[in-house]
Amino acid sequence: QEQLVESGGGLVQAGGSLRLSCAFSGRTLSLDRRGWFRQAPGKEREFVAAVTRTDSRIYSDSAKGRFTVSWDNAKNGVYLQMNSLKPEDTAVYYCAARSVGSTDYNYWGQGTQVTVSS
Repeated sequence: QEQLVESGGGLVQAGGSLRLSCAFSGRTLSLDRRGWFRQAPGKEREFVAAVTRTDSRIYSDSAKGRFTVSWDNAKNGVYLQMNSLKPEDTAVYYCAARSVGSTDYNYWGQGTQVTVSS
């Protein structure tokens, strides 16, 4: 059973940067993807970025060119470096993971708030 714990959210001005971290505990070798989703007030949760087990990176259109997702094997963590932040990036960001053979992300963190002021 995986447990995911996020950290690194906060308040930042537009144009600034934040780095989110997510610590994994459990059998990470059984995971197919590890990444990030977000949910803004009044909106549905949406995919942001993920790292696959073959170390490929996948990004949403809104994240491309501004965000970088990475995985550290030694630390069992997934990270999201967010640059050039915009007010529309304001949301609760969730770390998530998908087991090998699963079609849906089946492990979730508790979420961390990111607020970008204009």
